[in-house]
Amino acid sequence: MRMDEMRMCTLGKSWCRMLCLVSVVILNSGCVLDDRTELEKQVQDILNRPPEHIASLPEIKPYVAYAYKSGKASARDPFKLFYEKTAEELATGAKDTGLTAEMEREIKNRNREELESFELDSLRMVGTIEDQAAQWGIIHDPAGTVHRVKVGNYMGRNIGKILNIFEDRIELREIIKNPDGHWEERQASMALAEK
Repeated sequence: MRMDEMRMCTLGKSWCRMLCLVSVVILNSGCVLDDRTELEKQVQDILNRPPEHIASLPEIKPYVAYAYKSGKASARDPFKLFYEKTAEELATGAKDTGLTAEMEREIKNRNREELESFELDSLRMVGTIEDQAAQWGIIHDPAGTVHRVKVGNYMGRNIGKILNIFEDRIELREIIKNPDGHWEERQASMALAEK
């Protein structure tokens, strides 16, 4: 191809683009309508209509509080905290529930730990780690997460405080309420899971 032919080809492409652009502008200018009489008539018709009645808001019914009542007269209120003593219990010197001041402090004033959301028998001890500072137990929960615990941590739903960590087991102390409503401490342990 010669140089003249190349210039002609480039010039042809430029003219083609220019022609397309001009035709688009001409076509778009044809879409503009200067006659607005029909639109103005329609707007005037809408403004001349008589106002319509707006329906009133529905009546708001007052809130009625529902007081929970158990079917059994002797049933415990599920919304009452189990470790708080009522005014009647304090006034009459109610029976000894076995809840010592230390146990009550431990129940009320501690931050709940992640492993306390699982039953103790659903957790598995899978090993131990020892460093200069402490002996750590490795616990596997039902969700598949591995946790590291040390003496003083809590596990299980019965406020199970870890007392000792050995290579083959973890010893805990739990605070439970027996069927008679008496609080007591019990010893528990978790053995190293077999592979």
